[in-house]
Amino acid sequence: MTEILALLQNIAPLIEKTIFRQMSQVIYGMLVASGRMTMLGISRWREKGGSYTCAARQCRCRSIQRFYQSVLPWKTIQWLFFRECFLEPEDEYIAAGDEVVVSKAGKETHGLDYFFSGIQQRVIPSLSFFAFSLVNIREERSYPMQAIQVVKSPEEKAVSKAKAEAKRIRKTADKKKRGRPKGSKNKAKQEIVLNVELLRIQKALESLLDTIGTSINLKYVVLDGHFGNYPSAFMVTQATLDLISKMRSDAALYPAFEGQYSGTGRPAKYGQKFDVHKLDAKYLKETSSQDYLRTDIYQGQFYNKEFAFALNVVILLKTNLKTGAQAHVILFSTDLELVYDKIIKFYSLRFQIEFNFRDAKQYWGLEDFMNVKETAVTNAANLSFFMVNFSYALLQPFRQHNPDYSILDLKSHYRGCHYAFETIKMLPQKPDAILWADIFQQIARLGAIHSA
Repeated sequence: MTEILALLQNIAPLIEKTIFRQMSQVIYGMLVASGRMTMLGISRWREKGGSYTCAARQCRCRSIQRFYQSVLPWKTIQWLFFRECFLEPEDEYIAAGDEVVVSKAGKETHGLDYFFSGIQQRVIPSLSFFAFSLVNIREERSYPMQAIQVVKSPEEKAVSKAKAEAKRIRKTADKKKRGRPKGSKNKAKQEIVLNVELLRIQKALESLLDTIGTSINLKYVVLDGHFGNYPSAFMVTQATLDLISKMRSDAALYPAFEGQYSGTGRPAKYGQKFDVHKLDAKYLKETSSQDYLRTDIYQGQFYNKEFAFALNVVILLKTNLKTGAQAHVILFSTDLELVYDKIIKFYSLRFQIEFNFRDAKQYWGLEDFMNVKETAVTNAANLSFFMVNFSYALLQPFRQHNPDYSILDLKSHYRGCHYAFETIKMLPQKPDAILWADIFQQIARLGAIHSA
């Protein structure tokens, strides 16, 4: 418990003493508990002060429930803890963002709606949170910074319903005629009206930048292929950052027009559309082969007619040398000077945020909490992400002796120490310090995969 309190001292100035005490009890319970991370589950493993009583057949959480009902400055808590425990000013960082969907039953939970689950590959009743994290390039590790709940407004639901209906009509209607619809007008690409989703993300991004301040010189935001479009790029560039993302595999790319101006009409902007499987050798940057699989990496400044400006595009083309089959991926950045290997590396590091989601769900209750009120749901989700960083800080002393020491080993260690402490309290005479240390060391190993 002492190491928990020592780490929590980093954020002590941000919260009241009572909430600080409650938070330490909740964190201890989460480290010791087995099974689901609900308020009841945590309270069963509490130390003194984490009461959970039952009266008139209705379970009523006291100190733990009060903690979940408190309004906490989570984005400041996350940043201050990260700054004190993990920040390396000399290292380079990027911001990564993604949405995590948490399945939920019932009808009363705040923000409950139907969201698409990537794990189940279908729309399910669930909660959705959009999270931003800071990724250390050298360590290749992601640190969650903030998570905001996605709550669909009536207008957003109406737009989604209209899109679904239009899609259904297109499937059943006759194939539309080729060409431009009669009466349609040109639209200036610079005039972008962000939809509700992008406005929500823009607000979260601005909040992240305000919290960080000048401590980190952020240059890039990495988002997945869902945001590989012009409105998303416009949203990021408005925050004076550059976007790194992925385009659709069938995206139309054009080099700049290099011919001579005819003297009449508007000067041509786009060259001849090219086939990504038949790119000019002048764009080739690197070629490698392994097990009959050749990888060609191309880079160039190309246009897409959806965007109002040129993009720094990297194309990874893989060819099976036995069958001749090909597959490709199109990455891009709004920074025209960024080299191809950094674009590839930065985008691949985006996946580190998925490990944050996995740990938050598997170990720290993101998939388990049963709170229904807005404040309690916000606290439960943000506490899960805070525990991702907090547990990593607890792991550091153990990993100095065993780099493979895991979260399961950490939880087994604290559970074993809890068993040992409760057993020793029952002894009529306390053992001496050496025997005490040996007992703790032996019992704390029970259930661990790797030795500390």
